[in-house]
Amino acid sequence: MEVPVSALRAELKSWIERARSGEEIVVTERGVPVARLTGVATADLVTELTRDGVLSPPSTERPVHAVTAPDDVPSARPVGAPAAAARGTRPTGVAALVRRIRR
Repeated sequence: MEVPVSALRAELKSWIERARSGEEIVVTERGVPVARLTGVATADLVTELTRDGVLSPPSTERPVHAVTAPDDVPSARPVGAPAAAARGTRPTGVAALVRRIRR
């Protein structure tokens, strides 16, 4: 579907909702296509990263902890040591996600 820039500005939220639902919106300026608005399939990325072992689903509900000062929390690994190296496994979490996106 095509929408002029002026209509897009006036009703941006409704056009974003249409794109989110899967519709492709072509933005025009004086009748000339200048941009395309489409939804982002974030759920598919999360599913793919979970399947590849980069992310893992939560195994239990997260416990609620009292806030403590950093000095009160014992270090799980030597200062400066990567978490994956301390565990002896391949990197997971945010570092692995960033590496995968950069490829």
